[in-house]
Formats: sequence, structure tokens, C-alpha cells
Amino acid sequence: MLADHRHGQGMFESIAATDAEKATPRRGDELVSQADVVMDRAFTLAAPPLQVWPWLAQLGKMRAGWYLPSGLERLLPASRRAAWEIQDRWQHLQVGETVPDYGGKNETFEIAHVDPPTSLVYTSQRGRTTVTWSITLQPAGDGTRVFLRLRMAPVRRRWLAETAGELIDIVTIAGMAEGLRQRLNAQSI
Repeated sequence: MLADHRHGQGMFESIAATDAEKATPRRGDELVSQADVVMDRAFTLAAPPLQVWPWLAQLGKMRAGWYLPSGLERLLPASRRAAWEIQDRWQHLQVGETVPDYGGKNETFEIAHVDPPTSLVYTSQRGRTTVTWSITLQPAGDGTRVFLRLRMAPVRRRWLAETAGELIDIVTIAGMAEGLRQRLNAQSI
């Protein structure tokens, strides 16, 4: 298992949101006010929000990718690996902009809110289910606490979203957190 060497935590423990963080209202909550499923994740990066924001602004399919750790990315074809540098072409997010998603060939997210370097909210329609994904950056000492909240409604098979969906979310966010740590560390060298 990959480790967060700064805190001595394993990769999966390092993405747990506290109860207080889960209870805190986030931008975008109002877009799916009566969510059937809510998934909260949080992790800390050793860089200030102004350094973290550009990496999050360029997330996405056909953009900078999903920032897996280098050990996992080596298993992917070169064309599917995430960027290791900030690209200006992906830094100018606008409300209403469409960002392709990995959820399927035609799946997309639309930017519903953008406030650099504090918050970014995506929304998507997956069949009859509305999905929001918010990212909030908050200073944490010399670093940044990154909060991610996924909200969905209506969800027909809630048990499936809360088991398989939860597992996919945990693995995906844990990989992204470690991949971001590696990129920020490489950037500061």
C-alpha cells in the first residue's frame, strides 16, 4: 500500500473526511439538495491552495487526466497517463464549460461553479440521476486541505452506490491524492 510519509498513514486512511468536515455545507450542495447518496473525502497536501489549484483545474478526460501515482501509471499506455506539469490551456475554467468524464463514452461534467483557488463544482446528468462533485480547498497550516463531495439523486439502487460506488470512489480519490502529492513534490524539486 502506498503511504503518506508526512503523516505515517496509509493511502486509504489519508482520504477520510472527519465528521465535522462531512457536516460542513459545501458549494454545490444546493444543486442536489435532497441527495440519496453523499460521498465525502478529504486529504491534505503539503502546498498552499495557489499551488494546488492549477492541478485540480486541469483534471479530466482529454485534459490532464486523473493523477494516479507513478507506480500505477506505468501500467497504463503512455497515451492514458496523466500530466506531470501544469498546462495553461486547461487553466481557464468557465461556468457552463463541458469536461469529458471517464464514466462512459458520452459522459460529461458541466462546470456549475468556479472560484479559484477555493472551490470548483461540477454537475452531470446520468440517466435520471443528477450528480454533483464539489472540490473545496482550504488552507491548512503551510498546506491545503482538499475536500471532495459527490452528491447523487435520485438513486434507484442506493445499496449498489453505497457499496460498489463507495469502493470505486475510495480507490479513485486515494490514487488521485497520492498522484497529486507526487506531482507537487516533483514540482518543488
